[in-house]
Amino acid sequence: MGTSVLSLRVDGELLDRLRHHAARRGMSVQDYVVRTLMRSDFDERFSSAVEETERFYGVTCRDA
Repeated sequence: MGTSVLSLRVDGELLDRLRHHAARRGMSVQDYVVRTLMRSDFDERFSSAVEETERFYGVTCRDA
């Protein structure tokens, strides 16, 4: 898997908050943003998998 460049334009306040969050974790802003996007992508894929499983078995968490 290769890498690509993604350029973002963010306002100064958001960038300051990103820097603060990244610094608390000892990370660069770039690493923090990438990890956040990866986590969000995982959460979305996991949620979709749960919904698909519930449809397959015909149950929801509320039915259990």
